[in-house]
Amino acid sequence: SLREVFTAFLKLGLTSFGGPIAHLGYFRDEFVLRRRWIDEAGYADIVALCQFLPGPASSQVGFVLGLRRAGGLAGGIAAWLGFTAPSAIIPVSLLIDTLANCSLATVRAANRPPAGSAGCRYTSSIITNCFCWLHCVGTCILVFRITSA
Repeated sequence: SLREVFTAFLKLGLTSFGGPIAHLGYFRDEFVLRRRWIDEAGYADIVALCQFLPGPASSQVGFVLGLRRAGGLAGGIAAWLGFTAPSAIIPVSLLIDTLANCSLATVRAANRPPAGSAGCRYTSSIITNCFCWLHCVGTCILVFRITSA
């Protein structure tokens, strides 16, 4: 149903950080593995097609998943709105708050926890030895010290 599609994509729109490649991973986890809206091969075909087309692949993949799940154009639009609206509304709200309060602390505080969580999940899959972990931790400490000053 349209409501199911919209709420599923809204949840991801509110909690998924990163760019289109990260979004494709979130979509796979949610719609292939958890909800089983589509199988692995079908999802891979949609991703391959959308990577071929110009524009952000994650928006296109989301649109196609909504289109398939809700049976038409309205489903694609519901998926697109659910996933995209938070990424438009949240920054505008933060901008308004920042301009009203003349403070970037709000933006920094809002960004650290989600970015850190996404970073940990991503790095654990690609950093495979002790030296790389030490380098990563050292870099994170350095960046934190610089941005906190």
